[in-house]
Amino acid sequence: MNRISKKQKFLTGVLCTALLTAVSGTTVFSAVNAEVADAPAEAPAVAGTGEKVSSSTVSLQIAQGPFGTPNGESGMAKSMKQYNGDSVGWIKIDGTKVNNPLVQCEDNDFYLSIGFNHQPYRAGTVFMDYRNLFGFGQENWSDNIILYGHNMANNEMFGSLRRYRQDLSYYKDNQFIDLYSNYEHATYVICALPITYGGADADWRYWDMEEFSSEDEFNTYMQYAKDQSVTKINNVDVKYGDKLLTLSTCYSDEDNSRFLVIARKLRAGETADSFSGSAPDADA
Repeated sequence: MNRISKKQKFLTGVLCTALLTAVSGTTVFSAVNAEVADAPAEAPAVAGTGEKVSSSTVSLQIAQGPFGTPNGESGMAKSMKQYNGDSVGWIKIDGTKVNNPLVQCEDNDFYLSIGFNHQPYRAGTVFMDYRNLFGFGQENWSDNIILYGHNMANNEMFGSLRRYRQDLSYYKDNQFIDLYSNYEHATYVICALPITYGGADADWRYWDMEEFSSEDEFNTYMQYAKDQSVTKINNVDVKYGDKLLTLSTCYSDEDNSRFLVIARKLRAGETADSFSGSAPDADA
């Protein structure tokens, strides 16, 4: 795909103008379905051709390959790009229905109602903000990777994220997000779950915060996120220099509002086990 510029642009109609309902009838694959392997250093094993076919006919297994190799993209990335040249990676959250390919193009509106195979699809595709940098070398990734997905009633795309605001135990059991680029894998731990206004006149324009120009700007972003969080997550510290991941979907209980899942990338030496010694210190 083309190199994404970092010029400023407001995300027109940031996703949700209304709650989208589940697609009825026989399930079809307008996006690639997946079963992700347990091995954290390898690409997900993906089922699906990207064609609009019934689930019973899906059989293609996309080749796996190591991440972080200096000589090019992973086997997964090369295979996915055969079906969509905008493919930039994969996101998976254990315990949820989030298990999706990621796309990125120069128009943030394009994948709102287009499936992974470029055919019209009501649920759209999970996509990355066009300004984000997500190439080889995690040190070169944007400060804040922002992903958008519809809040589907059947839990497609980011529909299952609503459980985080409904059930404290759901957060405790599902704190970690696996993010795969075309080259590498990173794990993030959730640190805030805010609900915020998503209109063009919003004071806190989270969709314009891919990069932080100063420590004060970073701290302001995180302080607002924590203040608006539906669950107060006190056991995950966040500091300037941490890489962030923000998942955005609509919050259907209020007009033009958004529910966000914000996470920070695990630091050197941290693993998921670093947070498993005790139950998360979180208050609803």
